[in-house]
Amino acid sequence: MPVFSEFASSARELRVFRSFAPSLPRLAPAFHPRDKDVERYEVVVVGAGPAGLMLTLLLARYGLSDDSVLCVDQKAGILRSGQADGLQPRTLEVFKMLGLADEILSDGCKMYEVAFWNPTLDPDAIAQGRVIERTSINPDISVPTRFPFEVTLHQGRVERILEDDLRRYSSRGVQRSTKLIHVEMDAAGDPECPVLATVETDGVRRLVRTKYLVGADGAHSAVRRSVGVRMQGESTDHIWGVADFVADTDFPDIRRRTAIHSNSGSVMVIPRERIATGEYLTRLYVQVPGDVAPEDESARDDGRARRAQVTLEGIFEQAGAALKPYYVRPKHGFDQVDWWAAYQIGQRVAESFEVKDDQSLGRVLIVGDACHTHSPKAGQGMNISMMDSFNLAWKLAYTIQGLTPSPTNIVDTYATERSSIAHELIEFDRTFSSMFSGKIGSKTGSETLSHEQFLSVFNKGNGFTSGCGIEYPANILVEHGAPSDTDHVSGILRPGRRLLNVSVKRHADGCVRDLHDDMDTSKFHILLLTSTDLLSPGLSTTALARIPDILASFPPTLQLTVLHPRLDRDFVWEDVPPPVKDLAEMRFYNGVALQDVYATYGVSPDKGVVAVVRPDGYVGVLAGLDDLGRVEGYLGGCLRGL
Repeated sequence: MPVFSEFASSARELRVFRSFAPSLPRLAPAFHPRDKDVERYEVVVVGAGPAGLMLTLLLARYGLSDDSVLCVDQKAGILRSGQADGLQPRTLEVFKMLGLADEILSDGCKMYEVAFWNPTLDPDAIAQGRVIERTSINPDISVPTRFPFEVTLHQGRVERILEDDLRRYSSRGVQRSTKLIHVEMDAAGDPECPVLATVETDGVRRLVRTKYLVGADGAHSAVRRSVGVRMQGESTDHIWGVADFVADTDFPDIRRRTAIHSNSGSVMVIPRERIATGEYLTRLYVQVPGDVAPEDESARDDGRARRAQVTLEGIFEQAGAALKPYYVRPKHGFDQVDWWAAYQIGQRVAESFEVKDDQSLGRVLIVGDACHTHSPKAGQGMNISMMDSFNLAWKLAYTIQGLTPSPTNIVDTYATERSSIAHELIEFDRTFSSMFSGKIGSKTGSETLSHEQFLSVFNKGNGFTSGCGIEYPANILVEHGAPSDTDHVSGILRPGRRLLNVSVKRHADGCVRDLHDDMDTSKFHILLLTSTDLLSPGLSTTALARIPDILASFPPTLQLTVLHPRLDRDFVWEDVPPPVKDLAEMRFYNGVALQDVYATYGVSPDKGVVAVVRPDGYVGVLAGLDDLGRVEGYLGGCLRGL
């Protein structure tokens, strides 16, 4: 039996769990959670759905403790059934970067294809009672992405994945059975924590002060109503019926995402994951005929009455009429339907995503359904909401930790960037919903709606709905260059767009890597694609010589990644500039061994490029290897100098 002496560091956990990496440094003064017995926080998050949990988890990962962050939710627990169920490719990319994608990818239902069914024009088929036919089957995702599919998984499981990870950083987790009563600005009472909120837990009310309050509390947001932010958009709402069930059907595409147009109405079929019995769920979305006024104070009773008229049997009757001659029904009877609902929804965006204090600083912010609502046809569900939080979290953390230059306020860019996306979402949803609800072959204005038109709108919107074609407007965090007509959805680098994942081969050990896997979501990344002169004095060596000084000029929230093109000979470490091994030993890659990253990113191997990638994975600025002053200038607008 071997005998040995063993020694282990107390910080061993840091080597076991990737997400337990050191938190962001704090350059701001220490925060005191109590002042004269008043409960104080740096961030209060209202709502623990996917958007609220994503935000709270990220803030905890970035180093804000329970003394700094409070998340409250009026529900007693996570969602048990129903609501959103689809995750788009960009959301999957983010979950993968956070190390949270495994369960989703293994247990979720992957949708690679979408089928389109339309009224048949064949008189013989019509005579036989066949009124619809499959027009085409197309890829569900048509843009480059690491995950070329959508995944359906119950929202409650997504919430549980987020909350389980949150408990690794927070002993309190979510404070449940707690609702927001009122929010107001009160800088006179406490300039450091100017937002004063009244919350109620199990019938007991208390006052809470905070630097920032974020409303992630859904379409009927108490935060939004309390601060007087109105929703703007459609003057009528649609009533939808939706059901999750194990299907008994002869419809051929029940396991594909399917859009069905018929003369009796339109239906969306969404295949769902396998359940404990080994059977698979299916979701049907059925638009109920007739509209109602939006749910303001004067029309709430009307909307409630219309929703009350929708029955489970009516949902299946409407779906059956659209699917003729095929049938669809619950396999185990109506009493065994997993979940169903009638809900009222319109296409609206909040007039503002933030409310500022008397110093013009955004202190109350809203995310997710609290600031945008849309139909299920856009396939966004949880996705846009969680990406709101992904955009906001690092900006809040950097500002609170004192890592940004004064008086720059990068939190303001949240409203700039995400409101533009919300308006794009509503515009796409309005167009797509109108065409989806129309009948193929019918008149839409002066034109006849065709399947080709419908498919064209679907494909053109794929970059947006997948989340992979999102582009942020110019601001202090996005420095656009000269306009370009290039198709940047294909991956060509452009400030304001996400960095496309690519497969690369690591120089140090020959390991095949996905570039996204090295993207720490708490740091800015200097991505340097060297030129063909890497092994001799030239652009690459000059640029790399300046990198150590740039990194030393800012807080330790910068990470260097280096790629090289095809070179004329093999090489070892002593042949490349020392900063490559010193600063990027395990992030130095062959950029052409597996796929031509230079061609994918639209970079000339003879010139190279430097890209600064933000913590949320979006390109902030591009610069030539001979123009690192531009990189320094950009970082100087984002990060506090040392």
